[in-house]
Amino acid sequence: MSIERDVNDQPYASPPIAHGGPSLPQERRLVTEVPGPRSRELLARKRAAVPQGIGTTLPVFVTHAGGGVVVDADGNSLIDFGSGIAVTSVGNAAPRVVERVRKQVADFTHTCFMVTPYESYVEVCEKLNRLTPGDHEKRSFLVNSGAEAVENAVKVARHATGRQAVVVFDHGYHGRTLLTMTLTAKNMPYKHRFGPYAPEVYRMPMAYPFRWPTGPENCAEEAAAQTIDMINKQIGAENVAAIVIEPIQGEGGFIEPARGFLPALAEYARGAGIVFIADEVQTGFARTGHLFACEDEGVVPDIICTAKGIAGGLPLAAVTGRAELLDAVHIGGLGGTYGGNPLACEAALAVLDTIEAEGLVERAREIGGVMLPRLRALAERFDMIGDVRGRGAMIAIELVVPGTNEPDADVTGEIVRRCHAEGLVVLTAGTYGNVLRFLPPLSIPGNLLDEGLTILEKVMSSL
Repeated sequence: MSIERDVNDQPYASPPIAHGGPSLPQERRLVTEVPGPRSRELLARKRAAVPQGIGTTLPVFVTHAGGGVVVDADGNSLIDFGSGIAVTSVGNAAPRVVERVRKQVADFTHTCFMVTPYESYVEVCEKLNRLTPGDHEKRSFLVNSGAEAVENAVKVARHATGRQAVVVFDHGYHGRTLLTMTLTAKNMPYKHRFGPYAPEVYRMPMAYPFRWPTGPENCAEEAAAQTIDMINKQIGAENVAAIVIEPIQGEGGFIEPARGFLPALAEYARGAGIVFIADEVQTGFARTGHLFACEDEGVVPDIICTAKGIAGGLPLAAVTGRAELLDAVHIGGLGGTYGGNPLACEAALAVLDTIEAEGLVERAREIGGVMLPRLRALAERFDMIGDVRGRGAMIAIELVVPGTNEPDADVTGEIVRRCHAEGLVVLTAGTYGNVLRFLPPLSIPGNLLDEGLTILEKVMSSL
């Protein structure tokens, strides 16, 4: 009988603890190859039952998760630099979330807020109205996903303004519904052969400092001027209902717009009667070292869309905006059967409590303070790293052919594969598939954050 060994080639005897949450051992532990035999068995079942269009970044089947680790069906404990794509920022089984959801599930799981309402929905909306940027009067309503939130925000803007055109940006991602696919910039895999798309959507240049033709120092001013000129000439400002933008682009590659670009757009929109919509689905709830990313430059959106980190892994999203905009919609024009499910509402209230009680806004800044210097040091060593960027616990490196700005998706994929084999969950992003993005849970212990960065350094050295 063979003896299982850990990553340090020491005998591994005891099985992983059989529950998630804060008592889950916070350690990387590899007892099989990744993926192991049990995960491979489950992957074969997935292939037989689930369409191939549902892709998998790392085919390990998770049994427990919490803190900064995920444990798979083979007993491997992997460091989590993904957080379920920025969803489990407070952890996969945060105690406050578990407690409130457990209590609610025993009381009732659903009534439909539009039929017989309940207090937790109202309380979530009250907190969003208070916490989102701006001291104006606000209203909020709850839906199920980020795409649904963005689509509803556009509905509100069109209804309130009586206009139809929507302006979006290169490299943007907003979802997989028909309208949000249209708003999304990237063809493969999000849009390919799913058309025709929704009308009256216009795409503008993004202030992408690393790839701006005349250099990053000119990026904000030139990108804003081009956008405003194109809107005025090609669409007519009087026809534009909304400008929709991510304060930091997510799927597009964690692109931080050059400073000054977002304030210039917001000011232009305000003067032209255009609704300025911030898609904070990936950037919201302490992820960037602010509660919301647009706070970094003092931008106050007319409508803000949130999801992902709002409810600790339960499906919930929100649209929050100026009262006069949201109240303009007729009764019955907004809503949905599952929107603001009571379990998700309780989870959201627990998430907000956790962010405040555990100082997670500051913790995100601390994570960025650890990651950015380490990654910039790697960029000094490895010519394949073209750019290091991000804020808080939303960090990325863009990989290029050395000596050029040409995207290198192949080396990006190889780094990901080797990181996964070493027990580090990392994700890719970017229009060109050449960005490694890091979204560690804000609950990750410092030793795991350091070990994950050491694994990345080891992998890059091996190339």
